Amino acid sequence: MIRAVISDLGKVILNFDNRIFFRKMAASCPCTEEKIREVVHRSSEFIELFDSGKITPQEFYSRVVTKLGARMSYDDFFAAYTDVFSFHPPAFQILSSLKGKYRLILLSNTDVVRFAFIKSKFPEILIFDDYVLSFEVGSMKPHPEIYRIALRKAGVEAPEAVFIDDMEENIRGAEALGLKGILCKPDTDLEKELRALGLSF
Repeated sequence: MIRAVISDLGKVILNFDNRIFFRKMAASCPCTEEKIREVVHRSSEFIELFDSGKITPQEFYSRVVTKLGARMSYDDFFAAYTDVFSFHPPAFQILSSLKGKYRLILLSNTDVVRFAFIKSKFPEILIFDDYVLSFEVGSMKPHPEIYRIALRKAGVEAPEAVFIDDMEENIRGAEALGLKGILCKPDTDLEKELRALGLSF
């Protein structure tokens, strides 16, 4: 029996488009949008340091603007970096209908600045019983520890939880521990998938 629903944030509850950030950065540095995209792709380890809370926002800002040769204030940089999200009502409405029936946990790879922005701009999504945020716990999906933290906060064993995410590697990480996984893509019928696991609305 499923007793907890653990959900990702990005591309499940909120859509995001980092091209918005690339475009804004290109206006303040000598790099094209494509070049910025390449630099970001090559800098995944550095981004993971920020997402896992191992470097500060100031360090992140300094490294990025230096790497890109950008002339941009701290505030302008993070305004561009954070404002890439849009609300995705369908999945949120489904999760909202489960509140009170199942333990709801938000599990996200995110950083302190973006999550503060999300809380401010989209307060309506803060319906969860608890939150597991990579920058707070120092671990990121698909590492097993972050799923274990989510299970502890949910107060359930792995077979009693379903995990929703948009990335296959994160689903595989959860399933390796015994959680039920639902890969959430634009054409996924999330309610149907949850009902198939025995959840009631």
